[in-house]
Amino acid sequence: MNFPTAITTCFSKFATFGGRATRSEFWWFYLFTLLLTWFAQLSVGASIAGVVSLVMILPLWAAGARRLHDIGRTGWWQLIAFTLIGIIVLIVWYSTDSEKAANKYGEYVVPTA
Repeated sequence: MNFPTAITTCFSKFATFGGRATRSEFWWFYLFTLLLTWFAQLSVGASIAGVVSLVMILPLWAAGARRLHDIGRTGWWQLIAFTLIGIIVLIVWYSTDSEKAANKYGEYVVPTA
């Protein structure tokens, strides 16, 4: 999945916590969110960057839940991000390769080039 496709996919599923998301979909959308927040911070200021971050939190959590579903974990594991060690664990899980078979969260989607 490429950068624009990941953005459109995540925005079309902005509050969809069910299903699966590939690594590329999640990481491209994470990069987009990070760049958008930085751009808002540099161009407009911290208050608007805070608003942008709040607007982007729901689609980012949804993409994160779908990413965890892709490796067979529940999206509730994102709550461990509130601990320091939890952030490290989540980064490892977000970077883990997909389960190559159907799981309880949906069918495996073969990534396209």
